[in-house]
Amino acid sequence: MENIFENLILLLINFITNIGYFGIFIGMFLESTIVPIPSELIMIPAGFAASQGLMNLYLILLFGILGNVLGAIFSYYVAIYWGRPVIFKIGKYFFLNKKNVEKIENFFKLHGEISIFTARLIPGFRHFISLPAGIARMNIYKFSIYTFIGSSLWTTILTILGFYIGKNQNLINQYLELIIVAVLILCILLVFLYYWFNKGRTRK
Repeated sequence: MENIFENLILLLINFITNIGYFGIFIGMFLESTIVPIPSELIMIPAGFAASQGLMNLYLILLFGILGNVLGAIFSYYVAIYWGRPVIFKIGKYFFLNKKNVEKIENFFKLHGEISIFTARLIPGFRHFISLPAGIARMNIYKFSIYTFIGSSLWTTILTILGFYIGKNQNLINQYLELIIVAVLILCILLVFLYYWFNKGRTRK
């Protein structure tokens, strides 16, 4: 099993190296849409490739973050133009009526910043958080800024992880699990502090 994973890592490294930074950009762009491509499979091998002198670490981060942010903005605008009509058509089958959609919109207008930032750090949520933000027509500048901050942090963590221990799958698994737990705790703490200091807005 370990040999299979090592071979997979080598294939991914070769794939990313052959396509270059454009491959990283496309992969991270898709990761920010509803295409379920784990960023771990892109940035960790890329970081390892940098440690081997095959790629430049700073360019990896640049193209990875740029792809992530532009993919999120793409999803945001898709949700603006097609999200609401689709939700109103199919929402009734999932007990999602107009009133519920309006509640989501109001929530993002009031608490969009903390929602976007924390979601960019949580596995699973990263793929979909742009959609409710777009449906709610959250301020695009705020959306872009908090997407950039969250994406930069997560992309950097994965790249550095790959750079230093990319060849050791067992260590990657251990550190990745610890990092995810630590990030979740951080997000919970941030949300708690946010609500504590914004009690008035939260009541609305």
